[in-house]
Amino acid sequence: MDNLIIRSRAYSPQLKRAAEAIEQEVWNHLGFLNHTRAHSAFYEGLLEEFADYQLCLVDVDSDEPVALSTCVPLACSGADALPSEGWDWIVETAATKRNGAPNILGALAVSVPLAHRGKGYARRMIRALGELAESRALGGVVVPVRPSAKAEHPDVPIKDYIKWTDGQGRLYDPWLRSHVLSGGRIVRLCERSMVVDEPIPFWQTWTSERLEKSGQYLIEGALQPISVDLDRQTGRYEEPNVWVAYSN
Repeated sequence: MDNLIIRSRAYSPQLKRAAEAIEQEVWNHLGFLNHTRAHSAFYEGLLEEFADYQLCLVDVDSDEPVALSTCVPLACSGADALPSEGWDWIVETAATKRNGAPNILGALAVSVPLAHRGKGYARRMIRALGELAESRALGGVVVPVRPSAKAEHPDVPIKDYIKWTDGQGRLYDPWLRSHVLSGGRIVRLCERSMVVDEPIPFWQTWTSERLEKSGQYLIEGALQPISVDLDRQTGRYEEPNVWVAYSN
């Protein structure tokens, strides 16, 4: 019998703390992404405001979460009108544009600790997002998907990468493939899903090298290189994701 249950972070302070610890564990190696303007200004506040939307897959035997999803309700004119921005756009829209009633669920992340991967929990959290949208009378879910294997090919343009297939003719990228097999529809690219623009010393802590000339530099885990401009004394990273939509 399945000993897993979906609960929201609002269930208890203990579950909230455990969920925060999982987020830290899963995403710590990509900590530079925490420095987008939207993340710094709005992310933590949105998780607090919409705590009942932040889902945890809980093992009832241990009372510990084994997977998470984070999301927010927002007003959107339709999946086919989604912009070139992605993750940042969802956060900023949910936080600042509230003239209309929310009509869609914007998914921000699915997080599964290393010890629990390969058990189907990520796809279960995708289903949970759809069920949450339906229960809140929202028209569906939009997701700026971060292709999970793209970091192994940072020099390949995202427009070419998403055309790759495996030996069975399926999408090459495992996370994109999971979304499509779960009923998601690829809508378009969001080439500037998350944008980090920071001074050169910030980036030197992530590249572990001196950035002494303008150009492209690789960071472990990034989906494409950062662009360093010595005249401006800044480096800019634009994270390319892929918009995927689910309809209820």
